[in-house]
Amino acid sequence: MPTVPISEIVQFVEGRYTGPADRVISGAGTLADAGPEQVTFLANPKYAALVASTGAGAVLVGNDFEGTGDRWIRVADPYFAMARVVARWFAARPQPIGISPQASIAASATIGANAGIGPFVTIADGVTIGENSVIYQGVSIEAGATIGRDCIIYPNVAIYDGTRIGDRCIIHANAVIGSDGYGFATHGGRHHKIPQIGIVRIENDVEIGAGTTIDRAALGETVIGEGTKIDNLVQIGHNVRVGKHCFLVSQVGIAGSTELGDYVAVAGQSGFAGHLKIGDRVQVAAKSAVLEDVADGVKVMGIPAMPFREFARREATLRRMTKKRQ
Repeated sequence: MPTVPISEIVQFVEGRYTGPADRVISGAGTLADAGPEQVTFLANPKYAALVASTGAGAVLVGNDFEGTGDRWIRVADPYFAMARVVARWFAARPQPIGISPQASIAASATIGANAGIGPFVTIADGVTIGENSVIYQGVSIEAGATIGRDCIIYPNVAIYDGTRIGDRCIIHANAVIGSDGYGFATHGGRHHKIPQIGIVRIENDVEIGAGTTIDRAALGETVIGEGTKIDNLVQIGHNVRVGKHCFLVSQVGIAGSTELGDYVAVAGQSGFAGHLKIGDRVQVAAKSAVLEDVADGVKVMGIPAMPFREFARREATLRRMTKKRQ
């Protein structure tokens, strides 16, 4: 990792620092484990007690932090500042450079300048990969798919035909983008497959976690909106539309044709029935089952999911009834 003068870090995060000017930083760590040449941060008051004992050479703290010492870099948002510092200096990892001779690339594919293609990657007819994108080993990209610029596709991702992926997207290992949606017509006592002839469209700056699956549309598009961040092991059904800048945490499941608005936050293991409309800035608590439409700005929880205040009243009533019976 590089060695960075602390003055560069302070300037980069627009912070305030009064410690030794010759201090250097060569890595990042936690409050508990960081060493004298590492930077760390305090964003959660729960960990404030660790600040005094940390061995870190520099600590990003809020502007209102009351401690005294020569290691503090005071900033408006320590968590965001730490993310920027790590991304700028300490996040590099090995990646393919150039095109591996062990990759299989169709003659009709278009590979942008400075793209990295790892071994055993398969790129089919008519695929377009933007400049500076990195495709790790074992990735399969089927015919007619498009990947934008500055994307990172990690090992063993499967991208089905016709998929459209925007710029600066990250897709983690073993994700499957564009597999068939779950559609069957029951006739004559048998289940008949409904052809899934739509595509998946992923907009700019989306991140998709490991093992996540996003089904292609039966007709039209399954859409993941700009800036949305999806955790590992999430299932998104056919013709779902996820808005911009949403959070979907691990093991969320969304059934077909449900639409999420912008800035929706869904906690782990929550599920949505199909054909719902979920408004902007909705929050869904962990392990909730959303079975009805939800209006803008509402926080829901429970099975079935209901507005938080209603859930809280129901739980309080149940507790009172239990105490009376006891």
